[in-house]
Amino acid sequence: MFDTKISRRGVLATALGAGASITIVGRARAKTVLKLGHLANEQNSWHKASLKFAEEVATRTNGEIEIKVFPNEQLGKETDLIKGIQLGTVDFTITGESLQNWAPLAALLAVPYAIRDLDHMKAVIGGSVGQKIAAEIEDKTKLVPLTWFARGPRELTANKAIRTPDELAGLKLRVPNVPLFVSFWQALGAKPTPMAFSEVFTSLQSHVVDAQENPLALIQSASFFEVQKYLNKTDHVLSWIYLVGGSRKLGKLPDEQQKAIREAAAVAQEFERKLFLADEARIADELKAKGMEFIDVDKQAFATRGKDAVTASLGADLKPLYEDILATK
Repeated sequence: MFDTKISRRGVLATALGAGASITIVGRARAKTVLKLGHLANEQNSWHKASLKFAEEVATRTNGEIEIKVFPNEQLGKETDLIKGIQLGTVDFTITGESLQNWAPLAALLAVPYAIRDLDHMKAVIGGSVGQKIAAEIEDKTKLVPLTWFARGPRELTANKAIRTPDELAGLKLRVPNVPLFVSFWQALGAKPTPMAFSEVFTSLQSHVVDAQENPLALIQSASFFEVQKYLNKTDHVLSWIYLVGGSRKLGKLPDEQQKAIREAAAVAQEFERKLFLADEARIADELKAKGMEFIDVDKQAFATRGKDAVTASLGADLKPLYEDILATK
């Protein structure tokens, strides 16, 4: 992690709200303009949190750092943004398990039935496992995890209600091209079919596949409610994603500006969390209004049936940390 020590000269610390702190840089410097690119649209909570982050950084550095936010892949796709930070053409992005292409431990960000709920997620990220993941990301990619955002749980949609793994037998299920996901659903009896997200709607419509799995926000934005009747509440992947910055660029900033960026990221996380929870409830109501029926499933049966496949897919290097995640209280 970059050094967040702060010099006494030129810094004013003022209390904000219930115990929050603010660092304002008081000595004038030339303005530094940094770029934050991400994949989400303007309505997404990640974008709104990015704007909040930029606002807080400007306030806490007395306008000496300006962060310009570029949504909708304007600066490139996720891998392009990661490489851009490494090259110095981009300064921040929001990314998650895609980092496993450089840092294998990042695969643990999205493992079926590893994370039980948001409290468990917070404990994992703040504990030894989360620290090891973040440290490897910084070491292998030169991207510094500044804070994290929860992602909506992945749910299974289909044109039949599915409550147990036995009801998955032979189901043609679209999955992303993630080997772990393929192995997991095969173990549950489905026929997983990797496919680009852009092809999913027409494939469901033409019955090339019978089902798909994604968070509520994507189910809504892709209008899957037009071709899928049931939303089976499997909650099979609870994952998180990082707001990251380039360690080289950040390390060149004065200590007090580094600290201000850290503080701004923490404020952005709390801001995003409230938006995320409100959005999940709102989207669920909207999907129900569109005619989708929400089905409670036997999640323990799904987790038990798929656990061996998950463990085998993770391999010897990741298995101990996976077990640590399961054991985290």
